[in-house]
Amino acid sequence: MSKPHHPPRQPDAEEALIRAALTPEINHRVRSARIISRRAVIVAEAGDLSGSARAALEADITAALTPLAEFDEVRVALTGERRRRRLIAVGSGKGGVGKSTLTTNLAVALARMGRSVGVIDGDIYGPSQPKLLATEGQKPMVEGDKLVPLESRHGVKVLSMGHIVAPGKALAWRGPMTGKALSQLVDAEWGETDLLLVDLPPGTGDVQLSMLSAHRPDGAILVSTPQDLALIDAARAGQLFEQGEVPIIGLVENMAGYCCPECGHISDPFGSGGVEKFAAALEIPFLGRVPLTLETRIAGDKGEPPAASDGDAAAPFVAIAAKLARWLDTGTV
Repeated sequence: MSKPHHPPRQPDAEEALIRAALTPEINHRVRSARIISRRAVIVAEAGDLSGSARAALEADITAALTPLAEFDEVRVALTGERRRRRLIAVGSGKGGVGKSTLTTNLAVALARMGRSVGVIDGDIYGPSQPKLLATEGQKPMVEGDKLVPLESRHGVKVLSMGHIVAPGKALAWRGPMTGKALSQLVDAEWGETDLLLVDLPPGTGDVQLSMLSAHRPDGAILVSTPQDLALIDAARAGQLFEQGEVPIIGLVENMAGYCCPECGHISDPFGSGGVEKFAAALEIPFLGRVPLTLETRIAGDKGEPPAASDGDAAAPFVAIAAKLARWLDTGTV
C-alpha cells in the first residue's frame, strides 16, 4: 500500500494573497477569491450554516482582509448552495478489531461537535449498529421508494440490515444482493444529514467492491489492532481503497493496551505501536490509539457509546473525531 497522491489545484497570485490571510477552516469554504480595482471579492459557501453562523463567517473574512494594504474594500458573497453529503468509509482487513465500535463513537463525538451525522451499517451479514446505537427492534419507515433512517438518542441517524431483517435471522445472500442492500441504505432519505460514516464489513469482498463502483467514498479510515497479522490484512484493505482512488484519511490503532482495573498495570495483549509504525512507513496519517477497556465494552453492549459522555473512555474517540473533522474541513489532519 503506497501513499495516494492527489496534487492540489494551485491558486493564482491574487487568490493566494487572499487565502494566505484566512484560516484553513474559512479557506475550505471559499469558492473564489479575486482582486478587482483594489477590491477583494470573495465568494464563500454557506448553505449549511445558520443565519448567525453566516454572519460570523462574513465578519471573519472581512476582519482578516481589511487590514491588508492591497485592498481598499472587502466584499463577501455567501452562496446558498449546500455542500454535497460526504461519505466516509471505516474499514478493516479482518474482523474483531473494533471497527463498528469506533464508527459509532466517531459519529457520536462528531454529533456532539455540532455535525449532522448518520451511520450506515454496511456489514450486511453481521450488523452491529442497532445494538451500539440502542435502536434494536425498531423498523425504518418508507417514504416513496426510500427508507427513512432511524433517530438514535445520541443525535445520530442510523440504518442497518439489522433494522430490516428479523433479529437472529441468518442471511445467505450472494454478492449482487448485498450490493443492492447497501445501495438502499446509502440512497435512503437522509434529509439534512451532511456526513455519513459507513461501517464496512471486514476484508475486501462484495460490499466493498459495490461501494467503490456505485458510491465511491470521499475518504476512508482503516482500523487495526497492533499485531502483525492484523496489519497485513489492513494493508490489503488499504490497497483496495487506493485502487478505487479513495483517499486514506488515516489509521487507527485499536485495543492498544489494557489497564487492569484492580492494580492499574498496563499490559499489551495485542502488542503496542504497530499501527503507528505502519502508518509512518507508508506516510499515512496516524489518527490515534484506543485502549482496550472494560468500560467501552460494557457501554457498547448497553447502547451507550463512551463518546456520548465526558468520561476518560471518551477521550480517544473525541481526539480521533477532531482529526476527522479537520480533514473534512481542510483536507488534512
